[in-house]
Formats: sequence, C-alpha cells, structure tokens
Amino acid sequence: MNLRSETKTAGLFLLLAWGAAGCASREANQHQSTMTTTRYGPRRAQAVVYLTPTRGSKTIGTVTFTPVTDGVRVVAGMTGLAPGLHAFHIHENGDCSAPDASSAGGHYNPTGMPHGGPGSMNRHIGDMGNFAADANGEAHLDFVDTHLTLSGPYSIIGHALIVHAGADDYVSQPAGNSGPRVACGVIMSR
Repeated sequence: MNLRSETKTAGLFLLLAWGAAGCASREANQHQSTMTTTRYGPRRAQAVVYLTPTRGSKTIGTVTFTPVTDGVRVVAGMTGLAPGLHAFHIHENGDCSAPDASSAGGHYNPTGMPHGGPGSMNRHIGDMGNFAADANGEAHLDFVDTHLTLSGPYSIIGHALIVHAGADDYVSQPAGNSGPRVACGVIMSR
C-alpha cells in the first residue's frame, strides 16, 4: 500500500468515525430531551394520566408516574376542584366511560389488603391518600409512593386514577368514604 492510499484510508476512517459520533450525539440529545431531572436524579417518565371531569364536575389535570430508586414518583397538577382535601386512588378497571366514573370499579387491590393510608404497610396498592386544593381550586403534588410499580404483575398501567369530592378517612372499609368521583383518567405508558 502506498502513502496516497494509506492517506485515503485514514481519511475515510476518520470521516466514518466522525459521522458515527455525530449520530450518537444527536440520539443522546433526542433522548435527553425526553428526560426530566429532579432531586431524585434524571428519570424518564414512564406513565401519564389525563384526568377528565365526571358529570357535573370541572376537575381536570395531568399526573405523571416516574420510577425512582425507592418507588414511583407521582407529580400532579389539577384545577377545577373545590377548595379543601380530596382523596385520589387507583381503581381496578381502566374504564372512565360511565358519567360518574363508576365503570372504574373499586380500588386497585390485587394483594387483598384492607384499605389504608399511603403510609400504611398493609393497604390497597391504589390507596394514594389525600391532597389539598387551594382557594382557587388548584392542587400540585410531588411525592414518592413505595407501593406503586409500573411493571410486573401489580403494574398500575391500564388502571384508572380517580379524584374524589372529599377526603379519605383512612379507616372506612373498603374505600375510605371519600365521596363522589369528580375526575377520572386511565394510566397509560409513555
């Protein structure tokens, strides 16, 4: 091989390597644009639910579910609520078609546990507790739930998320006496 062909070969190799690096860089940038950085570190949002109002309600919102080291991070923003405490739970059916969202069924409870609060060791997987809506009817949540999972036999994906008119008392069986359902949405993988 002469000097001219060695130079051509080296130049071609550098061109191919540069092109591959450029593609990898573009892919990394595209991938990074779908990532969120939080105090829990960078994580890809794995599931989302868009809440729509039940008949007579004005409650809407979006909730994202992101796996983190010690559970699933839940981030929510909602409007159209009555000021005060509201319960929200994951329900067994991924069906919000009934005007009152009764088609979502009862709480998601594949392990057969009693109803409880979010800090209870024994609780329905779907028991996510209460949140407060401000004087404008808005609520913003950001917490980690250690019982939720987005994969495996107890995945919450495909189930409904329900917002209730009242607070969960964490005692009444089987559902906490939270009142009517004011919003419903099906949890979808993203």
